[in-house]
Amino acid sequence: MKQGSRQQLPKAFGRQNVQWLSGVLAGAALWILLYSNLEWLATLSLQFSGITRANRFGEALYFFLYEVPKVLLLLTAVVFLMGVVHTFISAERTRALLSGRRTGVGNVMAASLGIVTPFCSCSAVPLFIGFLQAGVPLGVTFSFLISAPMINEVALALLFGMFGWKVALLYTVMGLAVAIIAGMVIGKLQMERFLEEWVQKLQESVVSAEVEGEAMSLHVRLREGQHHVRDIVGKVWLYIVLGVGLGAGIHGYVPENFMASLMGKSVWWSVPVAVLIGVPMYSNAAGILPVVQALLGKGAALGTVMAFMMSVIALSAPEMIILRKVLKPPLIALFAGVVALGIMLVGFVFNLVI
Repeated sequence: MKQGSRQQLPKAFGRQNVQWLSGVLAGAALWILLYSNLEWLATLSLQFSGITRANRFGEALYFFLYEVPKVLLLLTAVVFLMGVVHTFISAERTRALLSGRRTGVGNVMAASLGIVTPFCSCSAVPLFIGFLQAGVPLGVTFSFLISAPMINEVALALLFGMFGWKVALLYTVMGLAVAIIAGMVIGKLQMERFLEEWVQKLQESVVSAEVEGEAMSLHVRLREGQHHVRDIVGKVWLYIVLGVGLGAGIHGYVPENFMASLMGKSVWWSVPVAVLIGVPMYSNAAGILPVVQALLGKGAALGTVMAFMMSVIALSAPEMIILRKVLKPPLIALFAGVVALGIMLVGFVFNLVI
């Protein structure tokens, strides 16, 4: 009996691996299907409700129906993958990879990664949480969180087409500098104690590959990813809905004429005012570009408009609401303050150079 049990054990483990892998592949296929059709599903929902995007309420509702599932899908995918990765890579290795041997190396790597990830501020939060989940240093994760929405390929294309490669390059260099320096400042201040307790416990519970990784079967690793999704997404989904809901409401009622009247003159206070106006709003670069073009067409200064655009896509109120579930208020205030100062510096430089 004992010998027969030993012969059947590998088969049982094999069946579990196949079952879990099949379930994950089916879930991945469903994820891809949903994510690739979010615009169509949002439009279809509006059509069923009899609401059109031609009015402000319809545009706000469309934005909400599109952005909420997008951010939740991204969060689910990233958290699941990070949960599986934890079973292979220790927290110590992850920290070493992105911390770098010299101060700032990890920040440069994370900010550079942000350039090639076309996310708005709320969409970048899932990867931010995933980095924290993997044990990446706090300052390094902030470098990514800042650069991902701030340095956007759509904005680069617009600047290149309107003003040439020098302006586009200046935008990239300044945005990258803000992300790197802000991340380094936050890292130097050692603000990890201002992470929410559940995030601190999550970092402490990272599985060490050297100790346990070799003994894990595939289905155990996949189950670990599932547990991370249940624990993390279950804690932050409501904040995502509230944050995107606020952003959608403001997105549908952008007061272009009012903003142009404040940004029309290159006076010193126009840049901080533009940042203050941009923070409550929420959009990605593609969504804010029509507003940017309208402001420039009405005579607003380029640096002032750039500061406004960067504050909208990199420092939005909905993003702060979502981050509140992860960070304590002092850390959120520090993050917002450092980034706002960096954005204002970019605006002043653009107004002086252009």
